[in-house]
Amino acid sequence: MSEQKTIYAGGTWRAAASGATREVLDPADATVLAVVAEGGAADADAAVAAARAAFDDGAWPRTPVAERAALLRRTADLLQRDRERIGLLESRDAGKTLEEGRVDVDCVSDAFRYFADLVAGEGAGRVVDTGSPEIHSVVVHEPVGVCALITPWNYPLLQASWKIAPALAAGNTFVVKPSELTPLTTVVLLELLAEAGLPAGVANLVTGAGDPVGARLATHPDVDLVSFTGGFTSGTKVMRAAADTVKKVALELGGKNPNVVFADACATEEGFDTAVDQALNAAFIHSGQVCSAGSRLIVEESVRSRFVAELARRAEKIRIGRGTDAGVECGPLVSAAQRERTESYVAAALADGAVLRAGGERPPGPGYFYRPTVLDRCHRRMRVVREEVFGPVLTVEGFRTEAEAVALANDTEYGLAGAVWSADADRARRVAGLLRHGTVWINDFHPYLPQAEWGGFGKSGIGRELGPSGLAEYRETKHVYTNLAPRPVRWFAG
Repeated sequence: MSEQKTIYAGGTWRAAASGATREVLDPADATVLAVVAEGGAADADAAVAAARAAFDDGAWPRTPVAERAALLRRTADLLQRDRERIGLLESRDAGKTLEEGRVDVDCVSDAFRYFADLVAGEGAGRVVDTGSPEIHSVVVHEPVGVCALITPWNYPLLQASWKIAPALAAGNTFVVKPSELTPLTTVVLLELLAEAGLPAGVANLVTGAGDPVGARLATHPDVDLVSFTGGFTSGTKVMRAAADTVKKVALELGGKNPNVVFADACATEEGFDTAVDQALNAAFIHSGQVCSAGSRLIVEESVRSRFVAELARRAEKIRIGRGTDAGVECGPLVSAAQRERTESYVAAALADGAVLRAGGERPPGPGYFYRPTVLDRCHRRMRVVREEVFGPVLTVEGFRTEAEAVALANDTEYGLAGAVWSADADRARRVAGLLRHGTVWINDFHPYLPQAEWGGFGKSGIGRELGPSGLAEYRETKHVYTNLAPRPVRWFAG
């Protein structure tokens, strides 16, 4: 496959129908990393047609579950075989550190293996007790059909796997559209699926912009489901576009995630060190370009000054640079536009009275870098507290009572994730139970499990990824009722 043939339809790599291309930039120095096809509506139509034919007339939806599971496991093995190559490509394309890129490959492999095991261990359906020996009733699950999978730029390979693995496990065909900013590892994943033996037409890929490619997929009459991960505004457009054909829709639209620290969590030096360290991880992993980033630190007033001072001291020492360089802890933002967006939020916060404790500026040199930033004395009227920044910016709010902490943590239109830090197990469980967020960590931040559902409340979206519910998103439920002793009903006299 040549650089510019990054559209995959019906088992064939091709250039864009228009011949257009796009340069993919390395965010560490703004140089050209690759040239890819810039697909359009015609390319989306061709990919959907291939997926439709493979679903309606191909073997994959009718392939035994054991064979589908085996292909997913082979794909996981291939990912591990190419772990270093793919991790490096993810690092350079998305700007994250090389170690983060390697970990992403491991997590993708885990997702493929999880869904393989999940479907392989299922029975033939749920038998319904009808109360009559003459009636057999069973509820079965069937694939939805053609799935449009639209993925974001921050975790391109990981987010693709969270959609592709369950879609294939359930027997669907799909068209995936990665972000135009970071498409490269999705191209590699499609190559590995083909190497693993996936039939032509089952997996299809169109590189290009959200408009027109994503927009066409959302409205296409032959698409049965749209799964979208990205920003709230784009997600609502997808939902409106899908409404005309009443497609199934799954949306993961980000978050504004609270990290609540009670003073008792900091009562010992070890506890204090751990809470500060985890607050840094929560906010600044992948330069804060994480939907579940703990960008809102809500800390008890009695320890606030000490906590923020140590947090700011450590934030200033974070080593930023190209993700593939030794010792680098934090890479660049994905684009110039994303850095400018981050700068605008910080400027507005300072104008509204926030106190800058660390960062707040670009370092010298090329690339889209921005120093990890800590903003103290923040309040809920600030945009930087209400809206998802998607940059290395941590806001700090204080509380005095447990009730106030819960109220602050829930005072958001989003509800993706949050955390509670406390040495009091009863308090931690009590507060976790009151938080309106799809994932709540107690004395931790960021880990997830492929066997546990991921998704949020409110404007964080609808539906779930991962876990049994993540598989259910890609299925239709059918009730099969069998009368074993049919006889005339005599409802009508005749």
